Amino acid sequence: QVQLVESGGGLVQPGGSLRLSCAASGFTFSNYRMSWYRQAPGKERELVAGISSSSDSTNYADSVKGRFTISRDNAKNTVFLQMNVLKPEDTAVYYCNAAGWAFKWNIYWGQGTQVTVSS
Repeated sequence: QVQLVESGGGLVQPGGSLRLSCAASGFTFSNYRMSWYRQAPGKERELVAGISSSSDSTNYADSVKGRFTISRDNAKNTVFLQMNVLKPEDTAVYYCNAAGWAFKWNIYWGQGTQVTVSS
């Protein structure tokens, strides 16, 4: 049974930091590209950051470049999103995503964790 369980969300003041974690199970984590998406109220879900299976490449949305860092620990089946200098416009539900091949193309989603940036 595939599971992606996000944690680390919460309420933070503008300029603050949060570190999101996503613990994966039920599939071969080290074979999958991992990404973080977010969805703000009334808006479409958007890609925030992605990391290759071996961590040799990452990509970021322009809006978070220089502030967010994605990383992964394949030994612990976990992907992280370090978010610094948070802004009110970063407020959203953040979702963990896994994409990769195992006999067929698979895409998995977590349940999401709320991040609220407000004073």
